[in-house]
Amino acid sequence: MNGNWLRVTPDELEHARNDLDWAFDLAGTERDGNSGRWCGIDKAWNGLDFLLNRLGFETPLVFGAESFIELPDAEPDSDEMFDFLDDLEHDWGYGPPAYLTPPQVAAAASQLARITEDDLLRGVDPAELQRAEVYPGTWDRPGELAWVAHYLPDVRTFFSAAAKDGDAVICWLD
Repeated sequence: MNGNWLRVTPDELEHARNDLDWAFDLAGTERDGNSGRWCGIDKAWNGLDFLLNRLGFETPLVFGAESFIELPDAEPDSDEMFDFLDDLEHDWGYGPPAYLTPPQVAAAASQLARITEDDLLRGVDPAELQRAEVYPGTWDRPGELAWVAHYLPDVRTFFSAAAKDGDAVICWLD
C-alpha cells in the first residue's frame, strides 16, 4: 500500500471531476514517466499522516480533503463498500482518489515549510504508532521513524512547487 500525489492544474482538476478515467490515465502516465508532477511516499504514508496529525497539521495531506465521488454510507471493509469499489471503471488501489484544491495545497505547503524532520520525530515513541496500528506496523524496528521522516524534504518540495504554480493535488493509495 503506497501513498501517491499528482499535481494538476485547475483545468485538469475540473476535467478529472468530470472524467475520473482520464485522471487515472494521466496519473499512470506521470508516475510511469517519473514526472515531477507525481510524488510517492511508498509505505510511509500512514506514518507521515500520523506524525503530521500529532503536530496539529490541518490539511489532510495523505487522504485529500475533497471527494471525486460520493461513497456509500458503509463500513470500509464491508461487502457493500467492496461491491461499490469493484464497480468503478479503474482500480486506483485502496478506494477512489480524493484531492486538495489549490488553496488547500497552498495551506499545506505553508505548514510543511515550517516543519523539519526533527520536529516530525521529536518526542515520538515508536510504541505510539504500534498502539495506533499505523501501517505498515513495523515501528519496533530500528530506523523506521527516520525512514518516514526522510520523505519530508521531497514532500515539502512537491507541495511547494504545486502551490507556486497554483496546482491542485490528487491523492490516492495503491
